Parts: sequence; structure tokens; C-alpha cells
Amino acid sequence: MRIRRGRIPSSSSWTHFTAKMPLELYLDLHSQPCRSVFIFAKINKIPFEFKSVDLSTGEQYGDEFGKVSIIRKVPVLKDGDFILTESIAILQYLAANHHTPDHWYPADLQKRARVDEFLSWQHTNIRTHGSKVFWFRGVIPAVTGAPVPKEKMDAAVEDLNVSLKTFEEKFLQSRPFIIGEKISLADLVAIVEMMQPVGTGLDVFQDRPALNAWRDRVKKEIGVEVFDEAHKSFIHLSECVSLESNP
Repeated sequence: MRIRRGRIPSSSSWTHFTAKMPLELYLDLHSQPCRSVFIFAKINKIPFEFKSVDLSTGEQYGDEFGKVSIIRKVPVLKDGDFILTESIAILQYLAANHHTPDHWYPADLQKRARVDEFLSWQHTNIRTHGSKVFWFRGVIPAVTGAPVPKEKMDAAVEDLNVSLKTFEEKFLQSRPFIIGEKISLADLVAIVEMMQPVGTGLDVFQDRPALNAWRDRVKKEIGVEVFDEAHKSFIHLSECVSLESNP
């Protein structure tokens, strides 16, 4: 709206001038990147409208979602006319735009670099291997009615184990969280990725005391209620997989 010098807008004009469309987040909480965005918005009290996109039915390929994003993947953020894809970009945008506490994405150059380092590494490591285990243990047997061959499953689990070992030795070490004493975006992204195979009944935290303790700290910082809300669909999935594998 154009405001002329010396002219005060009427109350109705002023309301129109200051009004802002609510933030929209297009999500499917079976997706680990979607869960990271959902959790981050919830715990930082960022108001948003949850736009459910059912990946299992191919809703992302429909005409309606295609109007939002030609990439046809979730998560997607819509802030007025501004549309953003890719979960890491969305998390960083939310942190900056809503002035969340500094520890999430620190202003300190070296701490931020540590966050960025992990976020870059995890794409081709924990995310890749955790997702493969999820597909091999959960999705493929459900679709085909047959288990994945044992040698393929064993190789996928071994790749995941290597990534988890690297996470502990390189990124976590003896610190409470990845960058030190406080939780960051790196921890949030790490925990949702590690929960993906857990959804098929594979407890990646078992027999890993340091990783298990870190998981508990992260869950406490996030808040048990929000954490469980984001992962509740996986409780049902894990039960289904357990029933199918234990006649």
C-alpha cells in the first residue's frame, strides 16, 4: 500500500497494511526431514499451519501440490508469496527469521561451521544408510510381501553401523551435544535420521551407551511430548513390522 507523506491510514487500511499470511508447512511426518522442521517450529513456538501431504498415496504428484512446488518433495515452507524447499534451508530460514535462541544455529563462526559440517556429512551417511535400512526392513516387504535378501540387509545394516560409529567418534565425542554444551540444528537433524530405522524395530541405540545417553539428552531438550508427537506414526509402524517378523 502506498502511504503519502502527512497522511495517516484509516484503521481498516492499517489492518490491511500489517496483516500477514500465516506460515504454511507442507509435511508428512513419516519423513525425517519433515519431522525436524515440525519439531523445530513447535518447540520455538513458531505459528504455522500444518499442510499434510501423504507420500504413501503419491499426493506430492497431484496437481494441487504441484502448484506449490515443482520439486514435488516435502518439506515445503510457504511464507506469504515466498516458497522454500529443502529441510536444511527451511530450518536455517526459520532460525533467522524468527530469531530463535542462538544455540540452534550459532553466530559464533566455528560453532556454526561445526553445525554446517555435520549437516553436510549426514546427507550421504546417516541419512542414506538409515533410509536404506528403513526401506529394506519396512517398505519393500510391505509392498512385495517378501523380505529383502539377507546379504543385502546385512550390508545395509553394516553401512549404518559404520556411520553411527563415525558420528560418535567424530561428531559427538565426549560432548553432551555436537557443538558442546547446548543442542543445535545438528543434533535435531541427527536424532530424526537415527529414529528412521528405529521405526522398523531396529534399535540403533542398543549397546551404544554414549549414543543412548545423547538421545536421552536431545529428547529432554526437545521435550518428550513434542518428540513423541512427531514420531507417533513410527510406534505403529514398528509394531506392525514386529508382528510380521514374529509369527
